[in-house]
Amino acid sequence: MQNPEIVIIGAAIIDVLAYPVNAKVFEAGSYSTEDIHMSTGADALNEATILAKKGWRVQLETVIGQDDAGKFIQTHCDDAGIIVRDACIKKEEKTGMNIVLVEQDGTRSFLTNPHGTLRSLKVEHIQMPFPESAKIICFASIFVFPKIDPDKLVQIFSQAKMQGKIVCADMTKRKKGETLEDMAEAFSYIDYLFPNDEEAMLLTETESVEEAAECIKSTGVGNVIIKCGKRGCYIRTDVENCWIAAEENVKCIDTTGAGDSFAAGFLNALLNGKGLKECAKEGNRYGAEAVQHIGATTWLR
Repeated sequence: MQNPEIVIIGAAIIDVLAYPVNAKVFEAGSYSTEDIHMSTGADALNEATILAKKGWRVQLETVIGQDDAGKFIQTHCDDAGIIVRDACIKKEEKTGMNIVLVEQDGTRSFLTNPHGTLRSLKVEHIQMPFPESAKIICFASIFVFPKIDPDKLVQIFSQAKMQGKIVCADMTKRKKGETLEDMAEAFSYIDYLFPNDEEAMLLTETESVEEAAECIKSTGVGNVIIKCGKRGCYIRTDVENCWIAAEENVKCIDTTGAGDSFAAGFLNALLNGKGLKECAKEGNRYGAEAVQHIGATTWLR
């Protein structure tokens, strides 16, 4: 009996990272970098990997192919102890791969395959009802999957709440001009939402983190936690709003997976029964660790 303690829903792909790279890569026939390596990636798998390595029983609801990249992910999950159901493996799918070009200051550019599994998840791929043993259901991330629109999110989140689960969700930038009004019903089921500053201000069409948090909170989200990089994070709840300072003396090398590491740190603390501010501080610590290494989860090694 596997009895997962947390279910993470989202993508699982392969990242091939090169560091450092700049625009000259497109001008030269051959270009040398300090480091090129392959690792697992995408929001859900990054979060699942970190939490599994922290000792939690994690179930990953995703889609991967039966190709070599998919087998690499399966081996990774087996080694980490991440539960992946056989139904998540699809013969007809091509496992997603990203090329990640990391500049000297840690900023990134991505080459993605729109026909891979990165964006192919549908609501029918997700096992519902959720396992009774799971305390938390985390969706990583809103706006990634074209076939999971706001109505489908309502279906997922309402099922989780009906089962008494804590609902968490990460975000990316909106893709189809979605408005806060479009997302309001889905957001009303979320206990903890983790957008970053750009994502939050884009969705709410505001000019500050504080304004964005206020607008998102008005939809009924229990706790809004906005990730703000070197500024730390901003929290808006029913009873307070405050900044949690970032870690000091952090040398940023690569921001790949920093937000996922923040989410995993927050979830780890939440599973351990810690309060909101301690969860946010742990999120900041994990994010700070991540940016000091190449790759999303290499800091765990």
